[in-house]
Amino acid sequence: MKKIEDEIQTFKKLMQLFARQFGSNCEVVLHDITRDYESTIVDIVNGHVSGRKVGDSGTNLGLEVLRGTKIDGDRFNYISNTQDGKILRSSSVYFYNDAGKVIGALCVNQDITESLRLEKYIYEQNGGYSLIPNSPTQENDQVEEFITSNVAELLDCMLGQAQKHVGVPPQSMTREHKLAFLKYLDEKGALLISKYSERTCKFLNISKFTFYNYLDTVRKNSEMAK
Repeated sequence: MKKIEDEIQTFKKLMQLFARQFGSNCEVVLHDITRDYESTIVDIVNGHVSGRKVGDSGTNLGLEVLRGTKIDGDRFNYISNTQDGKILRSSSVYFYNDAGKVIGALCVNQDITESLRLEKYIYEQNGGYSLIPNSPTQENDQVEEFITSNVAELLDCMLGQAQKHVGVPPQSMTREHKLAFLKYLDEKGALLISKYSERTCKFLNISKFTFYNYLDTVRKNSEMAK
């Protein structure tokens, strides 16, 4: 396969299979990652689950695959969250062209928000007693995915996660903190997003010159560590 569009009809059939098998709370999304990351979604079924539509952006997991941080990006049965608070049980598989370059992804997102509420209700009604030894979510892959409609929201989520990683607010960050901040973003693929530098500079309150100087230091240190 050279392009996602080469097998678009096959993908559409698979998407209908998942959607009809699991019902209206199952969203199925096809991404063409060769497109601009602001508009990777080329087909979607039951988009009301996440509020996304054709032409919307990919997630942070796709950026990690594009960046090369994740060599095998396939993930199964992990928990993700939407911007409006829905809890999804998700799986994602990536597709590569004949040269081994990632070109797309097919993602399935099952809205389990209500079933989790029902599970909690039954658990409480049973006085905290359950025959299930472990919570089902404990066996899921531990993956953090930000499902947003556009890359601006996605970058905001990733900036917040980078701050959480560093552990201090921007106004209290030292040079070393900011280097760690940029290293995290770079490895997560955030710097593949267009206009990332402007938003990151504003977040850290640094100039573009300082930003690129720090980024150059981060990447040189990473190369030396290999």
